[in-house]
Amino acid sequence: MNRITLVTGGARSGKSTFAEQLLKEEERVLYIATAIAFDEEMKERIKKHQKSRPRCWDTFEGYKNLKEVIEQKAKAYNFVLLDCVTLWISNLLFDLLSFEEWERFDEGEFDKAEKIICQEVQAVIDMLKTTNTNIVFVTNELGFSLTPENKMGRVFRDIQGRINQLIAKNADDVFLLVCGQPLKIK
Repeated sequence: MNRITLVTGGARSGKSTFAEQLLKEEERVLYIATAIAFDEEMKERIKKHQKSRPRCWDTFEGYKNLKEVIEQKAKAYNFVLLDCVTLWISNLLFDLLSFEEWERFDEGEFDKAEKIICQEVQAVIDMLKTTNTNIVFVTNELGFSLTPENKMGRVFRDIQGRINQLIAKNADDVFLLVCGQPLKIK
C-alpha cells in the first residue's frame, strides 16, 4: 500500500531538506522538480537543490502532464518526491491565464482555471492510489502571510490554499515545517 505525505511550511522553513531526509535511505526515488529557470537567480536556486539530492535518485524536470509522467515511471520507483506543488500550480495557472491580462480576468475565469488545476492534482492523487508508489509532496503554506496587495497575488494564494487542502485531505501524513523544525499535524 502506498503513502501520501505532504510537507508544508513558509519560505526557507526547511521543507525540501526535511522531505529529502524522509527519503535519504531510499535508492529508487523519482524527484520531480517543477521549477523553471526564468533568470540567473532561479538557475542558482535550482543548482543548489540539485546538489542536495543523492546521486542515485532520478530527476524529472517539468510540471505538465505529471499524472502521465508518474504513471509511466511508477513501477520503477518506490518513492516520488514532488518539489514543489507551489511552482507546479503557478506554472499551470500561467499556462491557462496570460500574465499580462490578470487584472482583466473575472472570477469565472479564475474559477475555471482552478477547476482545471484541481482536476489535474486530483488525477495524480487518484492514480497514485492504484500503485505501490509512495509520494512526498512539498508545498508552501501561503496562508500565514499578509494579504497580497494585487489581484494576481490574492487569486494565486487562494487557489494554492485550496490545492494544499485537497492534498492534505488525501494525505496519510502532513508535516508543517517552522524554523527547520517539523511538526506532524496528521
